[in-house]
Amino acid sequence: MMKRIGEITAFLKNAPLEELEALLDEYRTDEREGVQKLLVKERKRLDAWRAEKARIHELGRFEREYADYAFICGIDEVGRGPFAGPVVAGAVILPKDCEILYINDSKKLSEKKREELYEVICEQAVSYAVGHASPRRIDEINILQATYEAMREAVSKLSPQPDLLLNDAVTIPGIAVRQVPIIKGDAKSISIGAASILAKVTRDREMKAYAEKYPAYGFDRNVGYGTQEHLEALRAYGPCPIHRASFIHAHVTPEDLEKLRKMQEQEA
Repeated sequence: MMKRIGEITAFLKNAPLEELEALLDEYRTDEREGVQKLLVKERKRLDAWRAEKARIHELGRFEREYADYAFICGIDEVGRGPFAGPVVAGAVILPKDCEILYINDSKKLSEKKREELYEVICEQAVSYAVGHASPRRIDEINILQATYEAMREAVSKLSPQPDLLLNDAVTIPGIAVRQVPIIKGDAKSISIGAASILAKVTRDREMKAYAEKYPAYGFDRNVGYGTQEHLEALRAYGPCPIHRASFIHAHVTPEDLEKLRKMQEQEA
C-alpha cells in the first residue's frame, strides 16, 4: 500500500541523516508532486548537513596537526570591551576527532544556538572550566592582565591538565605548557570555538543575574557594553558595583568614581 505524503514527510524528517540518501532513493520513482517537492526539500537538508560536516572537519585541522599531544585545550575570553561585569575565560579539552556540529565563534551564533551548544560541549568535553576577573581586578591591573589572569585560572581548573594550548590570538604569560596563538582562532579551531561558547554563555547568564540586582542599566540586553541606553542610565543613576572605573571615567564625575570604589570595597 502506498504511503500517504504526510507519513513519508514524518518518516524522512525523523530518519538519521546518515541514512537519508538511501531513503531518498527509495522514493525517487514516486511521481506524486507532493513527494517530489518533499524530496527536493530533504535533499537540501542533507546537503546542508554535509556542508556543515565538512566545515567542522576543517575546523579541526589544528587539532589534527597537533594530534601527538594527548590533551589539547582551546582557550578564549569574553568581556574585554564592556563598561561593566567581569571578563570570563573558557578552557575546553575536547575528545580526539570531536565533531560537534555548528561550533563557531560565539559572536556568529544566536543565543539559542549558543545555549544548545553549551550543553553539548559540557556533556562531551574531556574537561572544561571557566575563569573570572572581576571589575575591581580589571581596574587594579588593567584589562589585558586581568584577561590573562582569568585564562590562567580556567586552565588551572582543568583535569586532566592540558599539554598544549590553542589560544585565540594571545600568548598567556606564566603558563609552562606549549601555546599556539591563532589569529581569529575562535573561527578556525573547534577547541577555541568551544571555549568561546563556554565563556560567552557563562558571562551572559551572569549579566542577566546582575540585571535583576541592578535593573536600571539593562544588563540583560547590553551585557555591560556601552550602549546608548547604558550610558543614559549611567549618567542618571551613577555607577553600580560591577562597573569598571577604568572604562567609565569619561562618562561619570570624580564623585561617582569614588562612590564606585567604596561600593566595591564593601562587597569585596
